[in-house]
Amino acid sequence: MEKKQSEIAQGKAHPTKASFQCMDAIEISLHIEKEGLFFYESAGKKVQNPQVREMFSSLADEEREHIQTLQEKAKFLQPAIASRKGPKEHLQRYVSEELKGKIFPDLKDPDTENIQSDKQALELGIESEKRSIEILQSLLENERKLDVKAIFSHLLVEEKKHLSLLEDLKKKL
Repeated sequence: MEKKQSEIAQGKAHPTKASFQCMDAIEISLHIEKEGLFFYESAGKKVQNPQVREMFSSLADEEREHIQTLQEKAKFLQPAIASRKGPKEHLQRYVSEELKGKIFPDLKDPDTENIQSDKQALELGIESEKRSIEILQSLLENERKLDVKAIFSHLLVEEKKHLSLLEDLKKKL
């Protein structure tokens, strides 16, 4: 898995054989944002430090806003893609093989490490944002369509902001 993501990040392998469409990029972005929202809401309930709790609450609010924006874009595109037929198998396969549970830890999963400290929660958030950034960068490197690149680029900027906020807070604690 790590080798495959590394190859994707280095441009040696394409994450899917089929190219993504604009709606696919929105779906991928929605998946990442929803996992982030769930993580920040769940982790925020487990931390003690008010600064960390406030940071996670703020990041969860941002994820909600991003989800709403992406859903509005999808709604806007719906008439244009209504006639588009064809399986979304490549999208579903990409999400299940490359994204699901691989960016943000599922804190409800009993096999997932439970959060033991506020510092650990911050570190999990930082590592998750780094994985998200790596995946988005590899998607951008392998994508040719400008509309698809625009969606991934926008999310990449947001994830980099989240990473910076988390790293800054960790330094203060």
